[in-house]
Amino acid sequence: MIEVAIASGFILFAVLGFKGSLWLVAAALVGHGIFDFIRPNLIANPGVPHWWPGFCMAFDVIFGAWLALLLLQRKNFPHSGPMDRRPG
Repeated sequence: MIEVAIASGFILFAVLGFKGSLWLVAAALVGHGIFDFIRPNLIANPGVPHWWPGFCMAFDVIFGAWLALLLLQRKNFPHSGPMDRRPG
């Protein structure tokens, strides 16, 4: 049940991010990477390979940081919704 609640939170961030601000998506990706780092201490799942949490953490943090960098540098970056639109 803990994983379902946490997954629901990340799904909510994804939906709100794609409908509103991509900053929420970047934050959720980095947050998911941090969660992957602490997850083995919170939730036991013997079906997960021992290398997976580190791989998933690295991917999520790198991709979230890349998205944040694109958002910081955007001039021609596509906007995701009405909250994210700026003139010029």
